[in-house]
Amino acid sequence: MVFASNNKGKLREIRAILGEDIKSLKDVNVDVDVLEDGDTFYDNAKKKAYEIYNIVKEPVISDDSGLCVDYLDDFPGVHSKRFLGEDATEDDINNYILDHLQGVDNRKCRVICTLVYYDGEKEVRADGVLNGNISLDVRGTNGFGFDSIVELSDGKTMAEHTQEEKNHMSARYLAAIYLRNKLQNK
Repeated sequence: MVFASNNKGKLREIRAILGEDIKSLKDVNVDVDVLEDGDTFYDNAKKKAYEIYNIVKEPVISDDSGLCVDYLDDFPGVHSKRFLGEDATEDDINNYILDHLQGVDNRKCRVICTLVYYDGEKEVRADGVLNGNISLDVRGTNGFGFDSIVELSDGKTMAEHTQEEKNHMSARYLAAIYLRNKLQNK
């Protein structure tokens, strides 16, 4: 299978969960960045799966994920990656969210990941949701994206957990396990 993402962190997580035989876009000589212009995580994941399948003609797993902050009416949500523009860094995005939650008590959030498998005939969707809170500051160095500001019930951010721990609790993990189970039972 091909994982339809250029994000090395996501690829590393998917391989750790589903197996090292998952191919990257680079492995199949595809240099495409599918425009994520859908209204939902599912819309974007489906679009990527179908577009990449049409290029590689082999089974594809794609994902879309993001952070939904309760106080910000689920913002940035489906726009998590690009809401500050293409040149914004992870630090820029995390600091923006922290700045907009200064003095706010309700820091509840959800990380949502939608995976779509497509093999030219069959489409299978799986969703994973990780509940947490936005931390008061950036903490931890083991992760990417929002990992350093999403705090779990143990008081640690995702980035303060080991990669192995993250691979057994992340929204991507939950979606991947669900996807694997659905594929094995069909």
